[in-house]
Amino acid sequence: GRAAMLGFLHVIAIHAGIRFPGYLSPSLGVKFSDVPAGCFASLEAVPTFGWLQIMFFTCMQETGASPFAEPQTDDKEPGDIAGIPWVRYDDPE
Repeated sequence: GRAAMLGFLHVIAIHAGIRFPGYLSPSLGVKFSDVPAGCFASLEAVPTFGWLQIMFFTCMQETGASPFAEPQTDDKEPGDIAGIPWVRYDDPE
């Protein structure tokens, strides 16, 4: 769910022309502004090592191995793995 939502926002942001300043890969000379607006074309523009970094960070977050995340335990709500204090709203249901 989270990955799908981020992917959707990525497509919307790229088509709206929202780009980070600077380089996506300084060693390869790829700027954020060089990334094309197409869904698959923009995915292919990211270098392989960049995808490995994204996947490594994501896996660390999901497993709780990251210093920014905590593992899922029985005393937490489902999906509550954030390492920061999070205030949930009261659900009347």
